Amino acid sequence: MSLQNKTILVTGASKGIGRALALLLADKGVNLSLVARSEAELITLKSEIEDKGAKAEIFVGSVGDEVFVKACITSTIEIFGKIDALVNNAGFGIFKQASEISTQEWDSIYETNVKGTFLFCREAIPFMKSAGKGHIINIASDVAKRVFDGGSLYCSSKYAQDAFSMALRKEVRKDGIKVSVVYSGLVDTYFHTREEGDPYQAKYLTSQNMADTITYILEAPKHVVIDELMIHPMSQDY
Repeated sequence: MSLQNKTILVTGASKGIGRALALLLADKGVNLSLVARSEAELITLKSEIEDKGAKAEIFVGSVGDEVFVKACITSTIEIFGKIDALVNNAGFGIFKQASEISTQEWDSIYETNVKGTFLFCREAIPFMKSAGKGHIINIASDVAKRVFDGGSLYCSSKYAQDAFSMALRKEVRKDGIKVSVVYSGLVDTYFHTREEGDPYQAKYLTSQNMADTITYILEAPKHVVIDELMIHPMSQDY
């Protein structure tokens, strides 16, 4: 399915997977709404997208802020007239023993990884229902299916995001709305303690690998929905 002139909102768009996805979608003629906390990085990305001849609007704020999320969706509709797809990519991790996790750390992870996904879905769905179509892609992690020592906070947030996505899929399928979840393994991004491009991460997935995968899901024919997609580098033993 061609993505030309589609309107797609991407959260966590300023770097890593979100940035690579935005640039790839721009090459395909997509109108983009881009959400992140970093204004400077979003301004640079918007300029690069416009140099490609595509259109982009940027929104700076927290995905866990209900007022901000409502404004993002409303403005996207006002500017582009529709929202064809939503990619909930924003997320981060804190890894430590449960006994060492602060309440603030717990809340901050859940606000971004779970609440942010919920808020953007909730606000976008009514417009998708009115259109009789739409596509939501939630970028989870392989730890939505497994756990590890030191991962109680991050793993539980991804389990919650996944459970929400699975239930949501059953709710909106009858309305013509697709819900897909991508479970990624190790990706060479800023997410890790090492910088992107560090030789230690040379065998990880790249942001471009992830962007290609997400775009593949978006381009599936209208009658096809890729409910779940698990992706790993060959170097990672799941």
